[in-house]
Amino acid sequence: MDYPAPEGLLSIAGDLRMPFTDTVKYCILGISVAILLLALGILIWQVIRCCTERHTVVPRHGAVVSDPLYSVEKSTVENYSGGPSMRMENVSTEVRRLSSCLSQASFRSSRSSQADGGPGEQANIKRVDGSLRFSIYYDQPQSQLVVTVLQVEGLLEPGQTCSLQPFVKLRVMGASFEGVEVDHRTGEEGILWTVLQEWRTRVVKGSCNPLFGDQFSCILQEGKELHHINLRMEVRHFDKFSRHTALGEVRVPLGQLNISYPLELQEDLKTPQKDLVGEVLLSLKFLPTSQRLEVGLLKVRTVLTEMGSDTALYARISVQRNRCKLRYQKTSAVACSLVTVFNEVLMFSLPEFPLEQCKIAVSVYETCAARKSPKRLIGQLTLGKGKSSEDEHWSSMMCSVRQPIAKWHGLLI
Repeated sequence: MDYPAPEGLLSIAGDLRMPFTDTVKYCILGISVAILLLALGILIWQVIRCCTERHTVVPRHGAVVSDPLYSVEKSTVENYSGGPSMRMENVSTEVRRLSSCLSQASFRSSRSSQADGGPGEQANIKRVDGSLRFSIYYDQPQSQLVVTVLQVEGLLEPGQTCSLQPFVKLRVMGASFEGVEVDHRTGEEGILWTVLQEWRTRVVKGSCNPLFGDQFSCILQEGKELHHINLRMEVRHFDKFSRHTALGEVRVPLGQLNISYPLELQEDLKTPQKDLVGEVLLSLKFLPTSQRLEVGLLKVRTVLTEMGSDTALYARISVQRNRCKLRYQKTSAVACSLVTVFNEVLMFSLPEFPLEQCKIAVSVYETCAARKSPKRLIGQLTLGKGKSSEDEHWSSMMCSVRQPIAKWHGLLI
């Protein structure tokens, strides 16, 4: 049964109203709408900024910063709708960092060529200072060669600050005349060299006249005559990133010395040179539309030092720009022979930078599970637009786009 509400309660409910005027209510409503719009604007700005940064991240290994004009032009187009200032700050920071690195390395680059360079880079070395003192002895009954590295003297002129960390890299090089039939492609006199043995002394830190006293010995293979063997000793500056700088070298033809008894010598350091240790047949093809480079490793010809079922060759091919490795790929391992056939094509996508500013570096390694060191460097080659000996192949590739161009190249060490 429904009862009517008391008249007192109805009058009280009708008198309950908010103690604000209409002006205050409209102000509160306007502030709420403004806060909501501000929150939505911040959200939209963060989404746009996230999407823009995802497309304009700076590639690693200095792929873009070495060419500031190209980087600025590209970032202006990509960041027009977002925050272009962030891209410009990253480029300028990287340029300053690279400039400082190059200024620190100017002393090393003026004195020696790098490991990835060829004979054409030797002209950049103005002068090589210092001398190497060593002793050689050949034990004929045991066919044993003993080499002792004694001291390196005068790496810098008096008064200059020495911050070098020198060590000596030794290689026993054997000459092979199997390359006489290959005409001009095998170098002077058609001689191919092979590394019979290699050693490395300890590193002496902060000395321009380091004392070593390290002794090395090896048994020469049967049939190897001394007048076909050279001893190559390179004085290098140690770098913890394995980019050791060659300061100078000494070459000793063993056949021209009487080393039946210990012989101590002191020779001046000379400009480092490369030795021809083999040949590589490469094919190059450039696809300009997709900015893709195809490098084909067809054949590798080397002098075999040892034969075994577990001895194989593989190559590491990388694309470099301004001495920085941008991308690299490895081929499969193939059993060693006089002419090792690979027939592999490796593809490199290069969308960030023009091909004219790149170089191709090929390093051939030998693997053998029976040795202590499973991997040994056989030789290297570098080709690009700046290389006088490879300009012909590079120019042929650029003139015949979308067509593979094959050519033999010397493998150096």
